[in-house]
Amino acid sequence: MSIGTDGIRRASRIASKYFVVWVLVASALALYSPGTFTPIAPYITPLLGIIMLGMGLTLEPADFRRLVERPRDVAIGAVAQWIVMPLAAWGLVVAFDLPDALAVGLILVGAAPGGTASNVMTYLGKGDVALSVAITTVTTLAAPVVMPAWVVFILGESLQVTFMEMFVTIVQIVLIPVVLGFAIRYVLDRTAPRVAEVGLDVFPAVSVAAIVAIVAAVVGLNVENILTAAALAFAAVVIHNAVGLGSGYGIGKLTAMSEDRARACAFEVGLQNSGLAVALATSFFSPEAALIPALFSVWHNVSGPALASYFSASPPADAAGTEPATAD
Repeated sequence: MSIGTDGIRRASRIASKYFVVWVLVASALALYSPGTFTPIAPYITPLLGIIMLGMGLTLEPADFRRLVERPRDVAIGAVAQWIVMPLAAWGLVVAFDLPDALAVGLILVGAAPGGTASNVMTYLGKGDVALSVAITTVTTLAAPVVMPAWVVFILGESLQVTFMEMFVTIVQIVLIPVVLGFAIRYVLDRTAPRVAEVGLDVFPAVSVAAIVAIVAAVVGLNVENILTAAALAFAAVVIHNAVGLGSGYGIGKLTAMSEDRARACAFEVGLQNSGLAVALATSFFSPEAALIPALFSVWHNVSGPALASYFSASPPADAAGTEPATAD
């Protein structure tokens, strides 16, 4: 392998390894100088599209074959996420009596599909990465229907946006880039495998940069809200994430999944595509509505590695999986 490719791979791994550090540094800078980062706001949706393109590049035909090979566990993980996280978000909105904008943000996070961070954390936590990728794929492809359905069902008449508007937007910023990424990977694997390999090395760093930019923009837009509502919002985020991780693992064990698959289920339910929630919040609601999704993006990249470290200390006898190429 060339020195150049080795350098790219090392840089990408460093970017991913210290992802939460870059997010915290960017957030602090955005609090200090919000005007530096608020110009990024109009580009949040395209940045998320780039991230989803990267996710598509990690997919191969074998990932879709797994949906047929293990439909039971994939279905359990997907349904658990679709039910647990939206209902937990609704419960927290009621319990904390969250202001409307924060409530919208939490519901958006709860209704979001799994993020690719779940695949990375599953790998680090010695879980079943193949199952994790399969569940992420299903929830992402179903997001244009499931996400707006939950948002409309929970928020109802208070919404100023229709199901179809959200459906079209999610198709544009999630489904199309993922399918395009998959198609590019499929072609490159057969015509230029070296290029495909380099692309997989580069995109983790690109995804990290895009997520850091999105979070910094949201923080810059919400300086006043962070100073007044940060404690309440952060508490809701921490509890929501903990409910997802704990419920995912518990459901996996209760449905007789092996230990490595239960771990995958924990990460799939608990780690959401908060970037998508940010994009929808800024597109259809308000910058304040994007605050909780942005905080979730920071927090789940703290709780996820912490749980993965705990799991990795006791590898299951049936652990399986290979390292995924990108993280959300």
